[in-house]
Amino acid sequence: MRLPVLQVSIDTRKLTSFVFVAFILGGALGGVLWNMGGVYVPRNNMNGVFGNMGKFTSYDELKQYLNEYGDSVYLTGRSFGNDLIFWDLAGSEVTMMEADGAASISTSKDYSGTNVQVEGVDEADVVKTDGEYIYYAKGTQVIIIKAYPAEDAGIIKRLDFEQYVSDIYITMNRLIVFTSENRYYYYYDVPYSEDTGPQTTITVLDTTNPAEPQKIRELGIDGSYFNSRLIGDYLYYIITNPAYINEEDIVPLPGIRENNTWSHIEPTEIWCPNNTRGWMQYYTIAGLDVSDSESQLTTETFLLDSASTIYVSPSNLYLTSQGWSRETKITKIGIEEGGIVFKANGTVPGYVLNQFSMDESDGYFRIATTSHDRMDGLSGNNVYVMDENLEIRGSLEDLAPGEDIYSARFMGSRCYLVTFKKVDPLFTIDLSDPENPTVLGKLKIPGYSDYLHSYDDNTLIGIGKETVEAEEGDFSWYQGVKISLFDVSDVENPRELAKLEIGDRGTESPALYDHHAFLFSKTRNLLVIPILEATIDEDDFSGEVPDNFYGEYTYQGTYIFDISLDGIELMGQITHLQEDELLRSGFWFDSEYEVERSLYIEENLYTLSQGRIKINNLETLEELAAIELGE
Repeated sequence: MRLPVLQVSIDTRKLTSFVFVAFILGGALGGVLWNMGGVYVPRNNMNGVFGNMGKFTSYDELKQYLNEYGDSVYLTGRSFGNDLIFWDLAGSEVTMMEADGAASISTSKDYSGTNVQVEGVDEADVVKTDGEYIYYAKGTQVIIIKAYPAEDAGIIKRLDFEQYVSDIYITMNRLIVFTSENRYYYYYDVPYSEDTGPQTTITVLDTTNPAEPQKIRELGIDGSYFNSRLIGDYLYYIITNPAYINEEDIVPLPGIRENNTWSHIEPTEIWCPNNTRGWMQYYTIAGLDVSDSESQLTTETFLLDSASTIYVSPSNLYLTSQGWSRETKITKIGIEEGGIVFKANGTVPGYVLNQFSMDESDGYFRIATTSHDRMDGLSGNNVYVMDENLEIRGSLEDLAPGEDIYSARFMGSRCYLVTFKKVDPLFTIDLSDPENPTVLGKLKIPGYSDYLHSYDDNTLIGIGKETVEAEEGDFSWYQGVKISLFDVSDVENPRELAKLEIGDRGTESPALYDHHAFLFSKTRNLLVIPILEATIDEDDFSGEVPDNFYGEYTYQGTYIFDISLDGIELMGQITHLQEDELLRSGFWFDSEYEVERSLYIEENLYTLSQGRIKINNLETLEELAAIELGE
């Protein structure tokens, strides 16, 4: 059964107002009131409403802060206290299977990497390749596939983990695996009890011989995996834990495990700005040199509101968080050769959409937000330029009242924003003068882009939805997936150079919300994205098809496009499904053979689902091989 939909789309940006209201109601119902007459300040120089950040001086000070400004709900559970935690470490070893295979060799092949925001800053994903082997996360396994050449392709190793594999990296001869699980443990600072809690484990393996990977390091941190980046040989990752006082009046603290030795983070190691309120979490940022098995793990822990996303440049990590206020709080952390140093914190009005709404250039931090605090109740959109101390130096506020940011991209001295309610304004913004951001031009067309990607300095690729304005209200009905080319060479008059629409209402693509599903090569004129296509049979209607009518699923797979300044052309499709699987799926499509990623090595295109890998020739799309992944 389909419920009537009045919004253009349902996604995280639409939850912003709801989350804010939920925080307010949760605070009111829980009896949490802000003390507007004064601010509790730990003794270690935490001065100013939004400014300085310091560390707690004791366990009692941390507990007092949580008691006064944390959520009033006491959670059941975990505690470190002053005693040791004993974890059940059974099954923590990696199991190696299917050991036949050849040693890895260096490669100079032309192959695609993960689509990342910042050059030189790698992002974790479920699939990685080194140009000869593919490493693929599947459930509790990492499957290593001899990928090139196609005639030799096949699985050479399955790495079995006890935990779910969430992300992987491959760098030189190192495979880095993130796994997550809940484990039982006991604590002795209160009468005997047991509980479960999330734990994240990072395993580093030497893949000099991909058929026989050797585990060289394993680290565990109590908490949930939030995000990570890899810069050269240096891995930076973030783990979160809820900050609270439990039923036994104890403050549980995060723990760190290296091999089988545990230690916990001391309260005096925890940073906190004095504007953190309500539901708080510990964010432990860790840095590690993965090339050196003896390198020291560096960590810093921050007590913050619930964080939304991160932006990482080669030298700084920016962590954004939103609490009960209608503002985005930014924590700037310096990162260099595994080291982690707090640098600054600041605040801007509004909410940030995702990592692409942030950027660093020439020492300035740029951020785009959507605000919902106008007197007339409408939303507004903003761009702020902040200096190295996260002080606002320039701003452009209240763009497109009543609309929300759907996508953003910073490129050099320009910012491109897509806002949407009924039509899609693409704004071109000049940031060459950091103190005076200026709108240069805008383009209004039907539809919107969820993701913007640079084609070249003067051209953008947009991936989103086509829309049709509704006659019955101040909104639009979204339609099929839309791919656009925008010419921004004349910044005052941007134009849509070309567009192509796939499917009807109900058509979706992971590339709309996950840029890792987006494969692009300008030199090859190649664009590849997975699409679940829905189509409407117009013969079923005696008249015009209603704009709000959903199509039926007719295809899922990889769509391959030729894209250039001359236009966009669909070259072909590759599916891993049998036709009857789509027909049986109905409205709720779910299959292990749903293609989620694509990559190329030389002249071969590899499409990956949880069930199989297909290898096709890039020019002809002829199928060369298929690899069943099995259980």
